[in-house]
Amino acid sequence: MYTSDPTPTSTLLDAAQTAARLPYPLLVSELALVLADPAVQVPPRLVQPLPGGARLLIMPALDANTAITKLITFTPANAARGLATIHGDVVVFDVATGQRKLILDGPTVTARRTAAVSLLAAQRLAPNTRGPLLIVGAGVQGKAHLDAFAEGLSIKEVVIASRSAASAHALVTHAQSLGLQARVVTNADEALAGCPLVVTCTPASGVVLSTLPRSDAFIAAVGAFTPQMVELGPELCRYVADNGTLVVDTVDAEHEAGDLLQAGLDVTRLASLADVIRADAFVVNGPVLFKSCGWAGWDLAAARTALAVLPH
Repeated sequence: MYTSDPTPTSTLLDAAQTAARLPYPLLVSELALVLADPAVQVPPRLVQPLPGGARLLIMPALDANTAITKLITFTPANAARGLATIHGDVVVFDVATGQRKLILDGPTVTARRTAAVSLLAAQRLAPNTRGPLLIVGAGVQGKAHLDAFAEGLSIKEVVIASRSAASAHALVTHAQSLGLQARVVTNADEALAGCPLVVTCTPASGVVLSTLPRSDAFIAAVGAFTPQMVELGPELCRYVADNGTLVVDTVDAEHEAGDLLQAGLDVTRLASLADVIRADAFVVNGPVLFKSCGWAGWDLAAARTALAVLPH
């Protein structure tokens, strides 16, 4: 855990420098520490709609030593423009002095902490961590999840499905550079039968996975974070709710988990990742669906990690 350093600093980190300060093993450990830290406070985030379907997100969080605010825009239409869909920063302050300590690249923090949260959930909940891993969506989050799962689990094979053939093939090439077997598929539902590990990380503009999962499946659904967004078919969600284990990243998901809300599920009754971390033995039955909506506490964990990792 990071302990406040009285020496005033203010460092602006670019994407590469931010990534270097967020190694997955340390980030995953810090995520678990944040969930167990009683000093952590996370006010509700503000999601302001912007013209054209974009959103401005303002996400504060703090603990006894560190306060952060993530300020980012999410613009789905940028995918068709060849631009990144997420822009912004995470500003990190020292609580004791009020001084700004770091400014982290927002998209990099979002990608790496989201993938690390999925990895933490998979490590604690997945019935079968050997793979193959099916990734639906070959953008920034697809690459981040590939990197995180390749480093944190024993997968040897990855299957990529994407609306963009070029993006899918680029991610396959990246997977092969990591020593993994990799291939592109055009039908994610058909691939589901052969993949016990699944990540959906699309712009969540429509259902991309609807077939019922195998009994040892772990699905991390990360694309949808508003009631209107969706990646998973309602039958799939209800099937896991009735026959498996359904966990959300935080209690905030009760008003953000579009996949589950559109399936008519009572999200307030579901276990959260904090329940999993704090339990002596969390019972997992059947296929697992982990619904991740995002939380500023994850960004706080990233800031704590970045403060603790010295620059090279």
